[in-house]
Amino acid sequence: MYKWIAILLVFFSVAAKAQELNCEVKINYERITDANPQIFRTLERALADFINNTRWTNRNFARNEKIECSMFFNISAFDNNSSFTATLQVQSSRPIYNSTYLSPIFNYNDKDVTFNYTEGQVLFYNPNSYDGNLMAIIAFYANMIIGFDADSFQLNGGTEYYTAAQNMVILAQQSGTKGWNQGEGGNQNRFFMVNDILSNTFTPYREALYEYHLQSLDLMSEDAKKAKENAAKSLKTLIKVHSVRPNAFLTRLFFDAKSDEIVGLFSGGPSITLTEVIDNLNRLSPLNSGKWSNIK
Repeated sequence: MYKWIAILLVFFSVAAKAQELNCEVKINYERITDANPQIFRTLERALADFINNTRWTNRNFARNEKIECSMFFNISAFDNNSSFTATLQVQSSRPIYNSTYLSPIFNYNDKDVTFNYTEGQVLFYNPNSYDGNLMAIIAFYANMIIGFDADSFQLNGGTEYYTAAQNMVILAQQSGTKGWNQGEGGNQNRFFMVNDILSNTFTPYREALYEYHLQSLDLMSEDAKKAKENAAKSLKTLIKVHSVRPNAFLTRLFFDAKSDEIVGLFSGGPSITLTEVIDNLNRLSPLNSGKWSNIK
């Protein structure tokens, strides 16, 4: 009996301290025709193991709390010195209360990805050091994913994870590689992503994440009309950002993840007044005006 109690204690201890991410990693190397494909397959496995088995925070996650996410590397150049050039599509989602639906929360294509990797290289995460661009990029997005997720469950709940991502930006700036510095990429790179989200100017953006997810989508199974009204309220919160920074980077990130979902949310179920909703959507994301015209 004591043996089984011990086994159960070990099981629940492991479950309580499970790593934070359940990340699917894909490496597309179709454009590379003069290299052994084994290096890309090895990299894919190594990154998946590294991301999913690293503890990125001090918070204890149960197994059913792991954040669903993906990282898709599209390799555009590779040389035999193990130097890679790629784009990276990062996506994450979070479950909606009392449903099987996963709501997309982050969707970003990073076009400034360069790194070195040799087959068999040991990958490890030290939050206080720069250990190559690959590790820095992975650590940055791992913490951003966890931050977005935390903000959707608790008002400003992601601050400590964004701060860890910002620290990685500071450490990586010494490398001189693209994506980490203020003076490059217009105002839409890793530096600006985390700098903006920690800025008081963009506090309404984080409030909108909380309102839209916890106070709207999570309420759908109980009171669909109230949930839609709260979603409309979250758009009014985002307008506060628009009033100060029209076409802000973070606003674009929101709609890159949410545009299709928003159309579905406001098109079905109990009706609410949509005039102000559609007006706000067109102000916030005019590039998606074609989608907003489908809301009925």
